[in-house]
Amino acid sequence: PIVGRQIGVQIGLVPILRAGLGMVDPIIDLIPTAHVWHLGLYRDHATLEPVTYYNKLPPEAEVDLCLVLDPMLATGGSAIAAVDILKRWGAQQIKFLGLIAAPEGVKALSEAHPDVPIHLAALDERLNDKGYILPGLGDAGDRQFGTG
Repeated sequence: PIVGRQIGVQIGLVPILRAGLGMVDPIIDLIPTAHVWHLGLYRDHATLEPVTYYNKLPPEAEVDLCLVLDPMLATGGSAIAAVDILKRWGAQQIKFLGLIAAPEGVKALSEAHPDVPIHLAALDERLNDKGYILPGLGDAGDRQFGTG
């Protein structure tokens, strides 16, 4: 027997379904002690507003840091809704992790939640009239799951 201490923070990964699922396994490889919960949000194509259809968070926020995972930050609506949900749930520290964003989405998320750092691999030019990132990659979920 040995007495020890765990060093570090408890991390919760919150992929936005379904595209965020593709980011979970690589992050679990880096942070194997992270918890994984799911939020299902989709963008209504007529209004471009987020719609929540699934929330599988535990009853209480017992982690130090939540990482919202979504490869695309376009209008920012889903990311804002996810952060709203996590804050109401009791999350104290939240960060957004994405791959590609449009300036409009970064601005919207930053204005709605200035306390949430945004970490991205690339910033594309802009959104088109349908709310898609240009030049972008198309729908990330469709690309991952072959449904496009």
